[in-house]
Amino acid sequence: MDKTVTIYSTPVCHFCHMAKDFFAENNITFTEHDVASDLDKRAEMVDMTGQMGVPVIRIGDDVVVGFDEDKVKELLGV
Repeated sequence: MDKTVTIYSTPVCHFCHMAKDFFAENNITFTEHDVASDLDKRAEMVDMTGQMGVPVIRIGDDVVVGFDEDKVKELLGV
């Protein structure tokens, strides 16, 4: 199962920082896209979710809008 983790975030988003701290504490490698400055990734995020709220966390084929720690743990098997 693909466990590739991607987070769409902005530099000033508190919940984005919480999610990235969680990944770091659990040694989870992730790719970050700053949707405040990367318009292509912002459009990709909106196409994926239909909204502009961050963070958006993609784990494999699953998408979590917001930092739902329990759901992220479930999807990662942490």
